Amino acid sequence: MQEKVRLTQFAKHGGCAAKIGPDTLSRLLERLPGFEDEDLLVGFETSDDAAVYRITEEKAVIQTLDFFTPVVDDAYTFGQVAAANALSDVYAMGGEPKIALNIVCFPENLDADILGEILRGGADKVKEAGAVLVGGHSIQDDVPKYGLSVTGLVHPDRIYRNFGCREGDVLLLTKQLGSGIVNTAVKAEMASLESEAEAIRVMTTLNRKAKETAQKFTVHACTDVTGFGLLGHCGEMARASRAVVKIGVDGIALMQGAREYAEMGLIPGGAYRNQRHVKDILDAGDVEEVWVDLLSDPQTSGGLLFAVPEDEAKAMLQALRRAGLGTEISVVGRVAESGAENPGIRLRRKVEMR
Repeated sequence: MQEKVRLTQFAKHGGCAAKIGPDTLSRLLERLPGFEDEDLLVGFETSDDAAVYRITEEKAVIQTLDFFTPVVDDAYTFGQVAAANALSDVYAMGGEPKIALNIVCFPENLDADILGEILRGGADKVKEAGAVLVGGHSIQDDVPKYGLSVTGLVHPDRIYRNFGCREGDVLLLTKQLGSGIVNTAVKAEMASLESEAEAIRVMTTLNRKAKETAQKFTVHACTDVTGFGLLGHCGEMARASRAVVKIGVDGIALMQGAREYAEMGLIPGGAYRNQRHVKDILDAGDVEEVWVDLLSDPQTSGGLLFAVPEDEAKAMLQALRRAGLGTEISVVGRVAESGAENPGIRLRRKVEMR
């Protein structure tokens, strides 16, 4: 009988924790030439989740690409997670995925049936999103990698961007945090079965319902929380919006076991890169250090972070719960100041939603 292959053993970092750090990326992007086109509505200047290009007055194309190394051992589940993560960028821009292409790197000495299961998992998730899979590209590599290039559509007037939040906005996050830490514990064979199962369920869940529900409300800014952690993505939102963001840690939903594993030191290396990226704008107050680790944790296929007007926040929260998101939703905090000369993040025990 063939020995079961543990895909995570092929990679030092798995999932979105394998991303190059935000500091390095920002330095590299600064070297690229500028591109100007009146129909390019969103480029890479604000580190948004995808590019958006206007085709007509009523239609724009969203283009994104995302792939990574195994974050789970099961091949089919890995395909689902990677596809859900890639599709999320389209939802984070307020769009609807339409076309997907596979991106595959796979070792020559691994059973091709494993790759078949990865592709099947990805294809099933694309179908669940209502998009179509139309091919892709593959190369041989020592480390398995999988993901998608996704094209979506959105009305040019209804694009979500990762900037534009306003003073008083409430920040809602649609998935609990902790996948990077839990997956680190799983790889070390120290995680409970319950923690592992919750992480897989969260990572394989599309952000489709969250986006469709949010469309009924006013959204000033949106991003998905992935490899840069909540602090990293809040930092991008704060910088791009010139805002001061207050985060209340008591209201943040965590995956089962995440805090316990963090206190044990099971922190992925990407979390420390994320902390360095926000150190100049972070005021942690008297919040325990473990919360900085938890909020810096690289998330794989994380939730959508919405900045919504205070007078719509409770209704949107209730609508998201009716859509089935339930206790996974967090009231993360609020925008304390917009148009700030010194954008930043302030961690506090509690931030009330009025």
